[in-house]
Amino acid sequence: MRIHVQYFAILREQARRADELRETSASTPGALYAELQAAHGLSLPATLLRVAVNEEFCGWDTPLAEGDRVVFIPPVAGG
Repeated sequence: MRIHVQYFAILREQARRADELRETSASTPGALYAELQAAHGLSLPATLLRVAVNEEFCGWDTPLAEGDRVVFIPPVAGG
């Protein structure tokens, strides 16, 4: 299935892109993130991230469907 993935902050730097349309067999955000870690060398563990599917925060085991928009959100620091 095709999933639209968006990257922010350090994930954007490591993936060398802001977003991508990805063909995947991953059925959950957790499986998708593992796939992306291997493909792009993403260094942050999933335990430090939040995930949203179709603009709603969700769990790592939420089922994915064709055309979903997935965002992985790293911790943010600032003042």
